Amino acid sequence: MILVTGGTGFLGSHLLRALVSSGKPVRALFRKNIPVQLQDIQDKITWVQGDILDVYSLADALEDVTHVYHCAAVVAFEPGSHERMMKINSEGTANVVNMSLEAGVKKLVHVSSVAALGRAKDGRAIDEFGEWQDSPNNSRYAISKYLGEMEVWRGIAEGLDAVIVNPSIILGTGFWEDGSGMLLKNAWKEFPYYTEGINGYVDVADVVAAMIALMDSPVTEQRFILSADNWSYRQLFTAMAKGLGKKPPHIAVKPWMAAIVWRLEKLKGFFTGKHPLVTKETARTAQLKVYYNNQRILETLPHFRFRPLEQTIDHICKVFLEAKSSEQ
Repeated sequence: MILVTGGTGFLGSHLLRALVSSGKPVRALFRKNIPVQLQDIQDKITWVQGDILDVYSLADALEDVTHVYHCAAVVAFEPGSHERMMKINSEGTANVVNMSLEAGVKKLVHVSSVAALGRAKDGRAIDEFGEWQDSPNNSRYAISKYLGEMEVWRGIAEGLDAVIVNPSIILGTGFWEDGSGMLLKNAWKEFPYYTEGINGYVDVADVVAAMIALMDSPVTEQRFILSADNWSYRQLFTAMAKGLGKKPPHIAVKPWMAAIVWRLEKLKGFFTGKHPLVTKETARTAQLKVYYNNQRILETLPHFRFRPLEQTIDHICKVFLEAKSSEQ
């Protein structure tokens, strides 16, 4: 029996779909609601209501479970969400590790993030072997994921077979209101601004495929960067705009402009009650040029290959346009 935490989220829902299609017995933890994105396969999944912060519900969910995919996490950059994010990403992961050890789980695949690898100071590509360094460029999210990773390494030291994956920004379909879906919606709205920053991106289907392959392999006690390529934000938004038939961004945002924007967004959020599109952290990180080295996963899984980002974005845009057309 396989348990998936975070199965109601973006990555977890895609993972559940892949596991169900392979015919494997799957159990998923959910807090409140099963997302509409999974309604067509929800009867093929054993759902357990619970929370990774509740060790008793975790114990129930882990009964007779042999393998765990830990996808549950919070991604947030608003100051008011930091405490909850830290609690779930760090303490919640500690609970999953502890209860997996107690339940005799054979293997755990933990979803971390490239953010947990820190930032390279000299512009070199970041790999799995660098050591975490405190830096003002590390977001609160990065710190929370780093602390979560430390809990998994502790579990490994205590006898748990586990693998950690560190995806870059994950691109995919189905969740248009948050995560990478918001990037596409910005392109749809012809958002005119871009920054000079560079980051890594990866197709959600590739993250799922790598996770399943690592789970089914004898590989343990290692972590792997999952990132197809390093693109500038301008390159990404231009490709999205092209796929949607929209005008690409054409105004470069300098650091001083970004500082004004996040303050205006914070003020607007105060009056509207909505989360700001740009925060102090995202304004800063959007200016950074960060590169990721993906060679380790390619060497470990010889038959695995990343999809070209152009292909990923073309697919996402087509699905988004079909969804828009069906709304009319």
